[in-house]
Amino acid sequence: MLGGLVSPIGMQTAAYAQAANGVAGLPDFADLAEKTGPAVVNIRTTERVKPGQNGLPGGAEDEEMQEFFRRFFGVPVPRQQQPDRSPRGRRSNPQQQEEEVPRGVGSGFIISADGFVLTNAHVVDGADEVYVTLTDKREFKAKIIGVDKRTDVAVVRIDGNNLPRLAIGDPNKLRVGEWVIAIGSPFGLENTVTAGIISAKARDTGEYLPLIQTDVAVNPGNSGGPLINMRGEVIGINSQIYSRSGGYMGISFAVPIDEAVRVADQLRTTGHVTRGRIGVQIGEVTKEVAESLGMARAQGALVQRVEQGGPAEKGGLEAGDIILKFNGANIEKSSDLPRMVGATKPGTRATLSVWRKGAARDVTLTIAELEPEKVAKKTEKKPKAEQPANSLGLAVSDLTEAQKRDLRVDGGVSVDSVDGAAARAGLRPGDIILRLNNNDVKDAKTFAMLVGKIEPKKNVVVLVRRGEASQFVLIRPNGN
Repeated sequence: MLGGLVSPIGMQTAAYAQAANGVAGLPDFADLAEKTGPAVVNIRTTERVKPGQNGLPGGAEDEEMQEFFRRFFGVPVPRQQQPDRSPRGRRSNPQQQEEEVPRGVGSGFIISADGFVLTNAHVVDGADEVYVTLTDKREFKAKIIGVDKRTDVAVVRIDGNNLPRLAIGDPNKLRVGEWVIAIGSPFGLENTVTAGIISAKARDTGEYLPLIQTDVAVNPGNSGGPLINMRGEVIGINSQIYSRSGGYMGISFAVPIDEAVRVADQLRTTGHVTRGRIGVQIGEVTKEVAESLGMARAQGALVQRVEQGGPAEKGGLEAGDIILKFNGANIEKSSDLPRMVGATKPGTRATLSVWRKGAARDVTLTIAELEPEKVAKKTEKKPKAEQPANSLGLAVSDLTEAQKRDLRVDGGVSVDSVDGAAARAGLRPGDIILRLNNNDVKDAKTFAMLVGKIEPKKNVVVLVRRGEASQFVLIRPNGN
């Protein structure tokens, strides 16, 4: 007997029991994977090439490799040089029948019993043929319904009835730290399940999409597969990872399913996505700029440039305006605006609340349809006589009438030389100063008067036009 002492064996048993109790509290994904797995599919793509054709023309192989390092999903299968099958080694006849060769592999999931499948745009875009394989080994040749590169969402369809499908969840109800799983075909290994947690929500890594960040292991081939919550609902499409090596490094991103469904609905209806635009270039509003302009806090989207003849110009928006609201919805950061505008139907009248010269005002405009950006027009500049620098370290001169017409401004001054505080703030010769604090700068005389009224050691914010864009620059006279 050991009296009141506990034997080492007894201590080990207690520790194992305690550990077992802890493990019992962890989630079991087996039922979840069994329930949702049948609706997840493997997608392989092919393209047709002529016999003897080696790789892709025009350096496209390099482009695909760059795409791999950008997305790290849906890796194209390396193509080998095709043997010369023409008689006596001669080049193949251009009229000879093309061959179907492997192009890439990815994942997807069924969202309707009649065969609509969601995946990533980069998985199927450019493919000649798309093949979808279910977990029961049935393979279908799929039809590409539509592809949207901006959101990296695509819809394909297979012929089938009563197919297994995934329920659609609500990404807005996600909580950071909750468990999720991913199912897909990493490296072509079908029906692979990995698990992790939600690391962050609304991560700004895309122009139109606030992505879901997780630590779920995803790798090449997972692209287009579902991110699933513990209720068995799909809440995202696995789309990207962050990596310095080309492999998974603990950070992955998914397209929120509500955004994907909105895109998919348009693709199913029309085959393409229509988005709104207002014709502005925007930037962030910093805390220092917000304070200098009398704003309560840093928020909104700074209008850096207004497109000539666009909806914003017709509605009265100006460079230097800060858009605070779009149709009553707050703009917390600049990336909120293109998403709101993009989701608005072209032709719709919209009301924007903007901060201009120390006060908020409303601007009404008509949403146009998104189109490729226009090439910025270069402005001609003429040499200017250098003036003595002022207390900000700026020597300026008036704009010519021709310059005003080219820049489409009523006033402003051109920076001739920069020194001191202005140089530290990043201003440079050739910049156009349009506003100082909340006051318009009509000419060099007005600028000198405004500078003369600046309180010593008080920060000053100037609206600067550089090229086709305008932005606020904070000048700290005291050097802080």
